[in-house]
Amino acid sequence: MTEKEAKEKAEEIEEEVEEALTEDSATAQPGKSQQKTETAESSPEVKQKAGSEDSAPAKSEEAPPGEKEPEVEAGDLEAPAKEEGLKDDERGPPAEKEVEWIPKTKLGNDVLAGKYKSLDDILEKGELILEPEIIDVLIPELMQEVIYIGGSPGKGGGIRRTATKMTARMHKSGRRFKLAALSVVGNGDGIVGIGRAISSEHRTALEKATKNAKLGVIRVRRGCGSWECGCGGSHSVPFRVSGREGSVTVTLIPAPKGVGMVASEEVKKILKIAGIRDVWVKTSGKTETRSNLTMAVFNALKNLNSGKGDL
Repeated sequence: MTEKEAKEKAEEIEEEVEEALTEDSATAQPGKSQQKTETAESSPEVKQKAGSEDSAPAKSEEAPPGEKEPEVEAGDLEAPAKEEGLKDDERGPPAEKEVEWIPKTKLGNDVLAGKYKSLDDILEKGELILEPEIIDVLIPELMQEVIYIGGSPGKGGGIRRTATKMTARMHKSGRRFKLAALSVVGNGDGIVGIGRAISSEHRTALEKATKNAKLGVIRVRRGCGSWECGCGGSHSVPFRVSGREGSVTVTLIPAPKGVGMVASEEVKKILKIAGIRDVWVKTSGKTETRSNLTMAVFNALKNLNSGKGDL
């Protein structure tokens, strides 16, 4: 064989090998494409998309386009969960149940039966009131004030007033404390009462004082005793009157309309509930003792009834 023939055979063999390789690659590509499609279908992203597409027509079947689904507010769903999760401290105190009054005295039975229409009828007859519920029935709009008779040292050296006055007595086991309270009740139209009470608890002392004040109500005599006014109304006291308790003396002086109550804040509470609008108040003695000052004013209002004439 010549060199030319050898070269031609070698070229033919190379061409046959290239053709065989191209045929093998052509047959192998469709298989690879099938594997790629299979792996793509088995991927989780494709599965999720397919699941969402399958669920979409189900929703359209449940809710037709012509009808609207009922709206549910967020508060309706959250409220029960909040109530269930509340603690006992967050729920607040239980509501107090109203207790029906069962009279224990003859006067209480008469008031409940309707024989007495007003408190004036009871006071005119001089009946003794032994049940505070009688006042609640006859005067539904009862006014109440607490006199601040106690005190504790303040930051700047002054006195910080408190509703109860604390006292202590020495015992072999230590100090024993008691709390005293003073309360005023009335209707703002000529009826007033003052009560004192002592207890070992703050709230109990105030409740007892209010009950005692209801049991000791009186009718206050009012008028216009000022020569500067002479209107004949019931905005002041009819004449000059004094009352005393301990070392404290209080004098009530009639005043014309528009003057107001010229007195301290604690004395104003009593006079306002008694229905007096214009008065001058003169005091002497140790008025820092508020319990004595309050009782002196109440005694002065009592002494108004000792004068001649009708109430």
